[in-house]
Amino acid sequence: MAPENFTWVIEFILTGVSGSPDLQIPLFFVFLVIYGLTLAGNLSIITLTSVDSRLQTPMYFFLRHLAIVNLGNSTVIAPKMLVNFLVRKKTISYYECATQLGGFLFFIVAEVSMLAVMAYDRYVAICNPLLYMVVLSRQICLLLVSLTYAYSFSTAIVTSSSVFSMSYCSSNVINHFYCDTVPLLALSCSDTYFPETLIFVSAATNLVCSMTIVLVSYFNIVLSILRIRSSEGRIKAFSTCASHMTAITVFYGTLLSMYLQPRTSHSLDTDKMASVFYTLVIPMLNPMIYSLRNKDVKAALKRLLTNVFCSFKSM
Repeated sequence: MAPENFTWVIEFILTGVSGSPDLQIPLFFVFLVIYGLTLAGNLSIITLTSVDSRLQTPMYFFLRHLAIVNLGNSTVIAPKMLVNFLVRKKTISYYECATQLGGFLFFIVAEVSMLAVMAYDRYVAICNPLLYMVVLSRQICLLLVSLTYAYSFSTAIVTSSSVFSMSYCSSNVINHFYCDTVPLLALSCSDTYFPETLIFVSAATNLVCSMTIVLVSYFNIVLSILRIRSSEGRIKAFSTCASHMTAITVFYGTLLSMYLQPRTSHSLDTDKMASVFYTLVIPMLNPMIYSLRNKDVKAALKRLLTNVFCSFKSM
């Protein structure tokens, strides 16, 4: 077919989480609550770890940036998703779609990397406690976070550029609630071998490297904890990494359940459900995980609320 007979795509249509008209309003309120809790929880973590003098350690520095990443990941997806629950035609422009994909890739890669950095932080804190503030000085913490963001940005630019360098013509219905790589490439009328290979290699490299750092760190952490003679000391050491262990179990469990499922049962609909979890639910859960299992964060929140209440009372 000659190129002039193609209808080039200038906008896409998102199918959303569900195509049922009766579910649009109930789903709107469900995801509005999820996004509201995500905003409140992550902004609270960012505020507490920024203003409370007792939370100025490397662990809380990395936790603050994890909260920033979670907040960004959810914000890239949720607002457009919520609007689409209320409108009949769920359209997104070509460039808005490219921007959303780039933003999603940036924050999801940053989250994978940040969880690995936080695992290394726990390894140093438990296995080398006397050198903790030396090994993870402020300069090193800034360097690790800067490298995480720089790597995430370059990955997002290269991957999203390769996806949108493909030609999109005729069909413009994306079987998803946001612009993601797999459903976008399914619509392309070009040869998608290069972007598909790039995405596979990038995703595999990110997951393998991150999980290797996490597993090696926690293997050494467990060995170090087992060497502690007192049960009270072992419990105290374990409690310092319990929140992070919970967070990585939930995050990697979701990703692995999606990527390791048999090809026969794999579908874009199952990807959609997994995407709901790691783009919207996990960013909501992480602040709860770190707050409910962390006495320092709960104490800092109590101090902040007390100061705010006293300020209002004195007015």
